[in-house]
Amino acid sequence: MAQKLTSAKSRDLVNDLRKIEIFADLPLDQLDWLAEHLQEVHFQPGEIMGREGEPLDNLIVILEGEVQIQRGGTNEIIFRGLAGQVTGLLPYSRLTHYTGTARAVLSTDVATLHRSLFPEMLQRMPLLGQRLVSLMADRIRETTRIETQRDKLVALGKLSAGLAHELNNPAAAAQRATANLREALETVREASIRLARHALSIEQREKITRFEREAQHAPSTSADPLAQSDSEERITAWLEARRVPDAWKIAPAIADASVEIPKLECLAGDVGDEVLSDALIRIASLLTIAKLIDEIDISTRRISYLVQAIKEYSYMDQAAMKEVDLHQGLENTLTILNHKFKSGITVLREYDESLPRICAFGGELNQIWTNLMANAIEAMHGKGELRVRTARELDRVLVEIGDNGPGIPPAVLPHIFEPFFTTKGVGEGTGLGLDTVGRIIRNHHGEIRVSSHPGDTRFQVYLPLTQPKNPTAGTMEGDDAGNLLTLEPDKKPIP
Repeated sequence: MAQKLTSAKSRDLVNDLRKIEIFADLPLDQLDWLAEHLQEVHFQPGEIMGREGEPLDNLIVILEGEVQIQRGGTNEIIFRGLAGQVTGLLPYSRLTHYTGTARAVLSTDVATLHRSLFPEMLQRMPLLGQRLVSLMADRIRETTRIETQRDKLVALGKLSAGLAHELNNPAAAAQRATANLREALETVREASIRLARHALSIEQREKITRFEREAQHAPSTSADPLAQSDSEERITAWLEARRVPDAWKIAPAIADASVEIPKLECLAGDVGDEVLSDALIRIASLLTIAKLIDEIDISTRRISYLVQAIKEYSYMDQAAMKEVDLHQGLENTLTILNHKFKSGITVLREYDESLPRICAFGGELNQIWTNLMANAIEAMHGKGELRVRTARELDRVLVEIGDNGPGIPPAVLPHIFEPFFTTKGVGEGTGLGLDTVGRIIRNHHGEIRVSSHPGDTRFQVYLPLTQPKNPTAGTMEGDDAGNLLTLEPDKKPIP
């Protein structure tokens, strides 16, 4: 249990403060004031100093020991404080609550100063105030760096899960087709051996071969399920009448090749009923093999397409700044997010095909499209219309991502681009997705406009056709330039 240190056990606090860089050169009268108003507290190893979500009202000076802060019941350590560090609430900070659970790792002594004493402290010690503001700026930068990295990892995890799902489907289909292909090849081999044992004339063998070729090149009827089913029933009945074994296995392949009863009658008349069974088993197996090869080809092409989309999406092995095809980037992003559309999202495209390429950091632009599209999908709860539009406006290009979800509440709209602002529950979002979007757009000397009404939310990204001669490096850092964001909550949607 935390204990206040009694005056008898209290250390010489002034001397302890002099050992800490931020206080070291302060005048003695200022250190005496701090020592008089700081409240010393001792914590046992493992003892909780403050729980996530609890009010944070004190500046904290760690005199001895170690403090760690963990977030959301996970093992993620978001802060580690050692002796000599200043943490907790700082002057001018908007922090009001613990962002994680603070716990003493070792036997720890801290000195705390309540926020009510901040005005007097700043008046008495302006130099200390400047240092604490600088410390707060450093803490914001470090927190932003950590949260941005975490946000990237979360986004990467979501993309990886989606890609794993998208890649698994064609891979599994190819695997099933391969297994069936082995079985079909064995059936062909056995049927060919039996067929070779029949005393067939050269003319009969040529007719069987011609029947195989015509069946393989015939248009498939599988696009019409009713016609396919009726044809299978007729062929199955015909085969069973001639006592062809496994008629139910042979009929689907024969029917899919658009072979009708008259052709089968003709083949039976040419080779005889004794040969007919082995001939049709071989023919059906060859037709099945051809179909399985097509399935494997489609599946492997799908895998190759996904891999290519991933490579283009991330701009692997390419220079950071280059000419970018916006439509290709949008399509690659839609491919990456395809798994999210299957529950009921319809994608509506309205592309200006005359749009020129623009010079940009392609991978960063794809981060914009990913964030905006993912937010739209979440806003619609997986069901609705995702609208993607492009256009040219003078010396800029426009990319608009819209949805027909419930809209962004007017009270929330002005804050959506603020770092760490989120309407999601604890652990569900870092509040840096749109902040990242803003940073990237600033990097590209662009602008983003937002209009939102129930049933119509639009994010409009404007990017220059050409970048300045010395563009900012693609690090998503940079100054908070003005004219980045235009909110239009009370106007009609931009046409």
